[in-house]
Amino acid sequence: MRNLKLLHTREHGPVQALGSPQCFCLRADQGTLLIGSEYGILELDPAVRGVTNDISLTVDGFLPEDGSGHIVGIEDLPDQECVCVATAAGDVILCNLSTKQLECVGSVDSGLTTMSWSPDQELVLLVTGQQTLIMMTKDFEPITEREIHQDDFGEGKFITVGWGKKETQFHGSEGKQAAHRKQMEVPPASSSDDGRPRVTWRGDGQFVAVSAICPQTGARKVRVWSRELVLQSTSEPIPGLEQALAWKPSGSLIASTQEKPNKHDVVFFEKNGLLHGEFTLPFQKGQAKVNELLWNLDSTILAVWLEDVKKEKNSETNTYDKVLVTAFQHSVVPPPMCTFQLQLQQAVNQVAFHTDPTKSADLAVLDASNRISVYRVGDSTVKDPTVTLGGSGFKASVETPHLEKTYRVEVCCGEGKQVNPLTFRLLTWLQDDTFLAVSQGQLAEHSIIHHLTGGPEAEGGCLHLRLSMPVDGDVISLCCNPKTRAIALQLDDGQILKYLWEAPTPALEPWRSSTGSAVRFPSPCVQTALAMIGGEEAILGLTDRCRFFINDVEVASNVTSFARYDEFLLVTTHSHTCQCVSLRDTSLKVLQAGFSSSSTPNETLRKVERGSRIVTVVPQDTKLILQMPRGNLETVHHRALVLAQIRKWLDRLMFKEAFECMRKLRINLNLLYDHNPKVFLENVETFIKQIDSVNYINLFFTELKEEDFTKTMYPSPVSSNVQLQQCPDQKKVDLICDAMRAAMENINPQKYCLSILTSHVKKSTPELEIALQKVRELRETVSPAAEEVTAEAALKYLLFLVDVNELYDHSLGTYDFDLVVMVAEKSQKDPKEYLPFLNTLRKMETNYQHYTIDKYLKRYKKALCHLSKCGTEHFSEFLNLVKDQNLYNEALKLYPPDTPEHKAVGSAFGEHLNQKHLYEQAGLIFARCGAFERALDAFLSSGSWQQALCMASRLGYTADQLAGLARSLAGKLVEQRKHAEAAILLEQYAQDYEEAVLLLLEGTVWEEALRLIHKYSRLDILETNFKPAILEAQRNYLVFLDSQKTTFTRHRKRLLVVREVNEQARQGLLDDETPNCLEADLISETSSIVTASDMSGKYSHSNSRISARSSKNRRKAERKRHSLKEGSPLEDLALLEALGENIRTTENMKGEVHSLLKGLVLFGYDEPARELQQALEEALQLIERSLPEIWTTDLQQNPANPVLGPNSTANSIMAAYQQQRIAAPAVQDAELLIPPKLNKNIQWKLNLLQ
Repeated sequence: MRNLKLLHTREHGPVQALGSPQCFCLRADQGTLLIGSEYGILELDPAVRGVTNDISLTVDGFLPEDGSGHIVGIEDLPDQECVCVATAAGDVILCNLSTKQLECVGSVDSGLTTMSWSPDQELVLLVTGQQTLIMMTKDFEPITEREIHQDDFGEGKFITVGWGKKETQFHGSEGKQAAHRKQMEVPPASSSDDGRPRVTWRGDGQFVAVSAICPQTGARKVRVWSRELVLQSTSEPIPGLEQALAWKPSGSLIASTQEKPNKHDVVFFEKNGLLHGEFTLPFQKGQAKVNELLWNLDSTILAVWLEDVKKEKNSETNTYDKVLVTAFQHSVVPPPMCTFQLQLQQAVNQVAFHTDPTKSADLAVLDASNRISVYRVGDSTVKDPTVTLGGSGFKASVETPHLEKTYRVEVCCGEGKQVNPLTFRLLTWLQDDTFLAVSQGQLAEHSIIHHLTGGPEAEGGCLHLRLSMPVDGDVISLCCNPKTRAIALQLDDGQILKYLWEAPTPALEPWRSSTGSAVRFPSPCVQTALAMIGGEEAILGLTDRCRFFINDVEVASNVTSFARYDEFLLVTTHSHTCQCVSLRDTSLKVLQAGFSSSSTPNETLRKVERGSRIVTVVPQDTKLILQMPRGNLETVHHRALVLAQIRKWLDRLMFKEAFECMRKLRINLNLLYDHNPKVFLENVETFIKQIDSVNYINLFFTELKEEDFTKTMYPSPVSSNVQLQQCPDQKKVDLICDAMRAAMENINPQKYCLSILTSHVKKSTPELEIALQKVRELRETVSPAAEEVTAEAALKYLLFLVDVNELYDHSLGTYDFDLVVMVAEKSQKDPKEYLPFLNTLRKMETNYQHYTIDKYLKRYKKALCHLSKCGTEHFSEFLNLVKDQNLYNEALKLYPPDTPEHKAVGSAFGEHLNQKHLYEQAGLIFARCGAFERALDAFLSSGSWQQALCMASRLGYTADQLAGLARSLAGKLVEQRKHAEAAILLEQYAQDYEEAVLLLLEGTVWEEALRLIHKYSRLDILETNFKPAILEAQRNYLVFLDSQKTTFTRHRKRLLVVREVNEQARQGLLDDETPNCLEADLISETSSIVTASDMSGKYSHSNSRISARSSKNRRKAERKRHSLKEGSPLEDLALLEALGENIRTTENMKGEVHSLLKGLVLFGYDEPARELQQALEEALQLIERSLPEIWTTDLQQNPANPVLGPNSTANSIMAAYQQQRIAAPAVQDAELLIPPKLNKNIQWKLNLLQ
């Protein structure tokens, strides 16, 4: 059920014409009213408030001149450009309103009582004075004629399936005598019934219902006929059935009225004639009679025309003299149930709530006498007799409002003129004593805004009319923003006006958007509201066609209802969702995109029942009230509203309200801390005092997790400046547990004993020993206070949090056997198992006892510490434990360095390191323990020749022994390509400088070789070895550089080809079967080039570092993830990888070439040196020129594969997939997309060669 809203009032004074109205119809195309009287037809235009046409039917004799005639039906026929009129005398007349020509198209001798046209105006049904029905076409060709009163039920007659006789059926509370009771006779129709038949059509025109008084019984019956006048069904006998009849346009029910002994009902029939529900009219029997019923076009409103038994008046049945109010904050019940009722003396026209959210429970009632009754909640100890709790069987215990004051609105209507009870509409309560209302202007398209003010000075309770402002247009809605106090009016043409009511001289001006343009809704809206969107105030509107506007922009076309609450906008849609979006940091474009996207349900979007509509959002709460199509109400707590309200409570330090809401609505309690860690830690005591429940605090502890829920589950919709936790190095759970434990111990450690235990257990490393220690302290308490927790209860609680076996082990680790027994008794352990074990432990020496317990609990470090105190007789056991558990470092700390135990542990440690091939570390440990021979072996294995020579010196090696050791070490260093270090050993320890020089030449250490040659005056070596070596190295470098340039050029060209093929695939130029052919045409054959690996065998003499790949490069080559094979997947990445390796290898040659150039120049080999310098310079220049071509700007900015994008098509994507180049580079390949760095600061060239 929904409230009716008065949009227009058309008031017309007495018409200066003969006769009184008998029937009327609307002329929709002209917007006029056609009224039939006993003398003719009047056309009344409400816009000009005058008669525009007057056609007499007495001139041609269709109506008698004495005024005794009667028009029984009138219908405007736009297709025929005329009006059809039926008279009681039996004439059917067509009247052309333009020419005023009259044509009698038929006549019935017995007269007519009713004329009714079908909704499509293809058929017309006439009811004659002889109680017959005549169906005719729109051209008045008769189709058929039937008697109204039929003995047969109709084609829809029910079939008896023979399930027993009436006497054998169950009759409920009436008893068996009901089976023998005679059927009650139906009394005749009421004396107030005019006796005329009533006709109503179904919305699709396929069926028509006729209500007529039965000649035999005098009671009314309803019969349903088909379009061909075939009887379908007859209603069951209904006592007190009245004349009103209206078929619901949707076709489901037929409405009528029934007068019962103690009430007056509106009843509903199905098409088969059976009753289907009713509701009671809100007045006592005999107060009023029902003249007619009328449905609106979409079957949502049923109007009841009532006539007072003393004087005629029109009124709305759902606002007669009673207002049903439901306080959703306390109870959610659908109408007609309610929280409380307001009894008023006059019919109620409108109810307005206070616009201030803090006073939203206060309401003002405008009644038919133009009085405003103000009801307020609170501030009164006297119960108002006009307010009663509950309604329709529902009763709730809530605070009811009381009538504070009643204002009278003085209306100037002219002398002797009756006040229109529907003068005011769109009543809005701005402030405590300030109201706005709208009335109709002198012209139909004009309105008037009335600014009403009152207060204690209001004389006689009369509202002062501050001003009345005319509006050039028909105001159809009025909305107010309580925060900005802005007021917007909507005219019937969609124009939006702003009412500056707080200005010294109130005025109207067009509502303008941020661009300065006047706002106008494309279509009139049935609901409007004001909201701040991204700092700009905008007007929201929803049409009856589900189009949703923000200012003049349509942001959605499937919105069924909306509500603005605080900073949020809530909408329901045709896709059965409810969306809640924040308006604070957003824009119109973002909202439009959000409404148009089909997102999956998240914090802002949730599924709702089909057809749900928003009723309201409860202020200062999280309730969203929805009404279902069936009329029932449902309460949902939208996650976005809930989180917003929780954040507000937390900002105000209202921890209790936030906690209870989160617990009830299953919001993770981590948000209490994560919302603002700093504030929470500073107000821990406030949090504990507000919660004031051990169970709730324990619940909070058990839900704690390390993750930040404001970044994962509940991200804040707006940017937040909340400070992070104070100790980022400490874990979140540990920080909270420590802070809350300290606060609880400060407040009342006895009361929060169990919570303190929980804080120990919940830490990232549970402090079970400390928790057990507190249990032991409780056990030692002689006389615990009443509020204190006993040791038994504390231990039982610990067992609830921790596995009993784990707790048993930790209790054993306290070395308190009484506590161990106490825990064991709570477990399922067999006393025969643990008691002998405990008795054995009790007999041991203390340190060995602790060692045994720690070893049993696998706390080997503690066990080792206790065992070290047990004396030398247990040292072998100590050493075995060290070896078994790899506790060498801990064991070394337990004995002084000079003790035999320390040396024994050190020797064992060294052997352990040797087994793990950590020879150098093993040698250090052996040397520290004095085991120099074993240290020497370890250093030899590790290649640490300096340490090995030191150990040889400690062992007293002779010169010959040292020479032999040096030659052995030199051989190993040569294998590791450490020629310079090997030469030092041969020269200084083996006294073999010649072999040292040869090793230096082999390792291309030219300058060191020259130093030794001149030190020992062996210049002959220059000619025999040095010069041939540098010339050979120069030739090898030239060959290698030529190979590098050739390989680089080949890969670069191939990369360009691959990229061209990929680009063509993206542009859709490649067919499904042609990529390989096209690629083959673009690629020229390339002769095999000698690569770096092929050249490795040519460096036989010098054996320089460029002669073969290093082990590092070999491992790198083995880790290649891409193939250079043409057409292979990710070939472009493989080429980038190969080009990068080529560039880095060439770049690293600068130092070696620089040293070689100096040697060549020194001995006059200028040309070979110049040739080598030029070759390397050309290679570097080629690389530098090619870098922008290889690593393009787009490649560096967009590392993802650009095949997918806004410019891609289905064909280009499919072609790229078939080419197997669609895959984007993996994360580990991102370095391939960055060009290698060239170090231009290295001065490798010799200027004298340029």
